[in-house]
Amino acid sequence: MKKVLKVDKKEAAERIKKFFPILEKSYPNARIALNFKNPLELLIATILSAQCTDARVNIVTKDLFKKYKSAQDWANTDIEQIESDIKSTGFYHNKAKNIKNACIKIIEQFNGEVPNSMEKLLTLPGVGRKTANCVLGDAFGIPGITCDTHVIRLSRRLGLSDNNDPVKLEFDLAEIIEMKNWTIFSHLIISHGRNTCIARKPKCPECPIALYCPSANNPDLW
Repeated sequence: MKKVLKVDKKEAAERIKKFFPILEKSYPNARIALNFKNPLELLIATILSAQCTDARVNIVTKDLFKKYKSAQDWANTDIEQIESDIKSTGFYHNKAKNIKNACIKIIEQFNGEVPNSMEKLLTLPGVGRKTANCVLGDAFGIPGITCDTHVIRLSRRLGLSDNNDPVKLEFDLAEIIEMKNWTIFSHLIISHGRNTCIARKPKCPECPIALYCPSANNPDLW
């Protein structure tokens, strides 16, 4: 069984202040990997990204967003056609149902526009806090912490939280990260997780923030 670091929130907050600017310098172009032009496209892309790579989603949405340009387009389309159009992203039955029903609700309750609050986004089918934070942060510029697998893994390795539940982790991180940095923090951590602090064997010797990582070069904590 892997060891779990004991987390001191005050120490974790200070640790973030030290390594955050280093990550900013290391990943100056950190951004969401999904391609989109408006809140609706990001909402759809994020729903499609469940259990699917961002690269695959971007391939699918390149043509998809030319065909479906509004919530009304999705709402008016037969579910079987939507399933066919998104099939390669996997779990297409549930994804198609959620997308269509979410768009119907957007039309009926939000005047055809994706809502820009956590409370309202969570009323949409297929939308949890991870998706809502993604839409808020990257489509509306409202700070949100997106807790994907990279953020969960690195938060534990960096001693920021001992929670692997994404919702509990989100609340833990919100306490120790300045609100204005919530969105970019997620992107920086995801970039670092993809490039350096990889799951099975992190590249600690070349990690720019190893000095501030209590798990660096310690396989028992990976």
